[in-house]
Amino acid sequence: MEKSALRHEIKQRLVQMSREDRIAKSKQICERIIGADVFRKASVVMMYLPMPHEVDVTLLILHAWQQGKTVAVPKVSWEQRHMIPVEITSLETGLKTERMGLRTPTNGNPVPFDEIDLVVTPGLGFDKNGNRLGRGGAFYDNFFKHEKIIAACWAVAFSQQVCDEVPHDDNDVPIDAVVIENEIIICKKN
Repeated sequence: MEKSALRHEIKQRLVQMSREDRIAKSKQICERIIGADVFRKASVVMMYLPMPHEVDVTLLILHAWQQGKTVAVPKVSWEQRHMIPVEITSLETGLKTERMGLRTPTNGNPVPFDEIDLVVTPGLGFDKNGNRLGRGGAFYDNFFKHEKIIAACWAVAFSQQVCDEVPHDDNDVPIDAVVIENEIIICKKN
């Protein structure tokens, strides 16, 4: 299946999820990450500000702050087609909504790429080999290619987003693990 057709199919699966199911599964996914060594040992965690139908990582962000961790989220440059990690200290202030409903920080300190211990990434589809289907902008792929990124790159997804195979090419960067509501899938990279 080509990427655009798979994106459409997965978006349909996500729209069909009830709000209650999405909330319950998001909580399970966050708790699974909270219990993982890679999260417990991390000092700096990069996450994202969820859009509708994505795994809500708010619980994970709040837990990271309670543990004294630095939390960064992407600040997107649409023109340059890249993103930089920016520290946030609130989910209430210092944020704005941009294209496609994406929330992004209006200010905050950039976080050096090599200080990030764990990146928690969204996406539309994933397979067990670490292939990730994003929304088509290549922002995360470009971010993962940065030479100073040494962090573990984990994705969060509902089980409906895990596919047998995600189409990929040389420009796509595989992730290390996919966390769904009932397991952590450590990816077998080809």
